[in-house]
Amino acid sequence: MSLSKVTFTNTEGQTLSGRLELPADRHPHNFVLFAHCFTCNKNLGAVRNISRGLTSQGFGVLRFDFTGLGESEGDFADTNFSGNVEDLISAADFLAKEYQAPTLLIGHSLGGAASIFAAAEIDSIKAVATVGAPSNPKHVKHLLNSSIEEIEAQGKAVVNLSGRDFTIKKQFLDDLETKSLPEIAKNLGKALLVMHSPQDTTVGIKNAEEIYLAAKHPKSFVSLDGADHLLMKKEDSNYVGMVIAGWASRYVDIPETPQLRSQHHVVANLGNAEGYTTQMKVGNHYMVADEPESVGGHDFGPSPYEYVSAGLSSCTAMTIKMYVARKKWDLRNIEVHTSYSKTHAIDCENCEDPTAKIDTFEREIKLEGDLDEKQIARILQIADKCPVHKTLHSETQVITKLIE
Repeated sequence: MSLSKVTFTNTEGQTLSGRLELPADRHPHNFVLFAHCFTCNKNLGAVRNISRGLTSQGFGVLRFDFTGLGESEGDFADTNFSGNVEDLISAADFLAKEYQAPTLLIGHSLGGAASIFAAAEIDSIKAVATVGAPSNPKHVKHLLNSSIEEIEAQGKAVVNLSGRDFTIKKQFLDDLETKSLPEIAKNLGKALLVMHSPQDTTVGIKNAEEIYLAAKHPKSFVSLDGADHLLMKKEDSNYVGMVIAGWASRYVDIPETPQLRSQHHVVANLGNAEGYTTQMKVGNHYMVADEPESVGGHDFGPSPYEYVSAGLSSCTAMTIKMYVARKKWDLRNIEVHTSYSKTHAIDCENCEDPTAKIDTFEREIKLEGDLDEKQIARILQIADKCPVHKTLHSETQVITKLIE
């Protein structure tokens, strides 16, 4: 995962702060907008876990603080539900301009309701997922029950929510009265996934039913049995991220990975637009090779020499284990650490000449077990007999032919 801080402005000219998470091993195939819950922020643990589940499947995710929350500018007291929707539209515009227009919108709690409203205004959105969302924004009023009379009479009140004080103005309540989520969901015209816990005591499961019944197909429902409203258990938020990624793959365009075929053990494929990011089929396994960013790569995968070093490390460990298993020695674990560089030969006669440097693999072996000195010495000898080690020491040839 690659994480970077981004900022953009909302319709009021205020700067909103976000985090853009990208896959660690590829360019994102789609971008996701994430709307956090009422009075929460982009750094809530559940938000991070869901985002990482998506990036692991190739999505890029923008999570940001709504106006007046977290690191974003503005006064929360002057915001309302409509402002949250506008912030989401501004975030979508930012992605479209700087990266790629988002195709998936995810909202948690009140952010879920805002996501449905915003999706109706963002043409690029193809799918929406809600988590613990209320079927009507007015649901927020029950959190303010003890203060509603004061808000109505005085025009505002300080309300304690989850241990923090927030000023809520009457215009916030008035704005909620103008929003009809079922009507918006009915005419959304985009794929919808409703996720909700039957044990949610903050936003009851009835809300999920009302959203689901109002929406038209394609629509889906997933029960988050046992989860709380804020998804405080890591396994719950991880599950949500992976389910949304799998579900959304049916509704967003994901380029197919080239199906590499070859009569050889390994085939590497590098297109004109990928920099040095190389798709590989190694035996029956698909892998990625790349170069570090310092030499113009994206660092989406190991470099060619790191793969060679990996071959030496793994072959060494396997060879040692095969030998020790036959001997029935007490060796419980093997670690082989290998790095590659070009250094001067130990017996170099002309060390000041740069061309005198040779390819050097430095290998360190860690053995865990009940072994005596004689056994350890023999294991180190066996390490030098691993097939890859012997190949690196032998004279080799590479025969190149052009495939017509």
